Amino acid sequence: MLGNRLLLILFLIVLLPEAFAETPEEKGLAIAIESDKRDTGWVDQSADLEMILHNKQGETSTRTLHINSLEVDGDGDKSLSVFENPPDIKGTAFLSHTHALQADDQWLYLPALKRVKRIASANKSGPFVGSEFAYEDLTSQEVEKYKYKWLRDETLNGHEVFVMERYPQYENSGYTRQIVWIDKEIYRPWKVEYYDRKNDLLKTLTFSDYAKFLDKYWRPARLDMINHQTGKVTTLVWKNYQFKNGFSDRDFDQNTLKRAR
Repeated sequence: MLGNRLLLILFLIVLLPEAFAETPEEKGLAIAIESDKRDTGWVDQSADLEMILHNKQGETSTRTLHINSLEVDGDGDKSLSVFENPPDIKGTAFLSHTHALQADDQWLYLPALKRVKRIASANKSGPFVGSEFAYEDLTSQEVEKYKYKWLRDETLNGHEVFVMERYPQYENSGYTRQIVWIDKEIYRPWKVEYYDRKNDLLKTLTFSDYAKFLDKYWRPARLDMINHQTGKVTTLVWKNYQFKNGFSDRDFDQNTLKRAR
């Protein structure tokens, strides 16, 4: 009986493949879920970051900061970024509580004013401290934040990748859509194209120099964000990744912002 049922299923798959085919939307969502699954369980991490700003004339300025992050079960991650240099922005701190479905909570501490400023939901498409990264680019990319559509498979810089489109579900997003190149082997992004509210190409983000930590988690050493409309570029160089530092929710509240140095 079981053999007859199996033969029937195989017969239907051969004759009616469209009935069992995965839609581009289903495949895109499956890729996003697998990517998220493979980056779950790291608990917390810290890293040093060098931010290099390139203007249209090729001149550069550099900022350094330290970032702590906390993985949150059932919700988005929390992160705290504290600037260390140059002196005029030393002590500036950015706190983010990412959420899967509701608007993210974000605050900025400005030492010159000695006060915490909440980032309004409508302003998260604005630039983060003069860089080409928007506030919304700096939150963890929860699966539920987007709808997805697989576009094609291709090779990018020698890597076999999925190419998919994702559409922000956040109503105040600065983007209509993003195209993402995801590595088929490690399910990490290699490139993201961002399209503005007019659906014109705004920025391209590339990831490079991945390394594996804790025998499981991949992290890039470098990110380059190119703004095609302004000609400006922001480069992020990551160093000194550390995991399982013992952070807790208390290390990511608004009082922590004021204590940040």
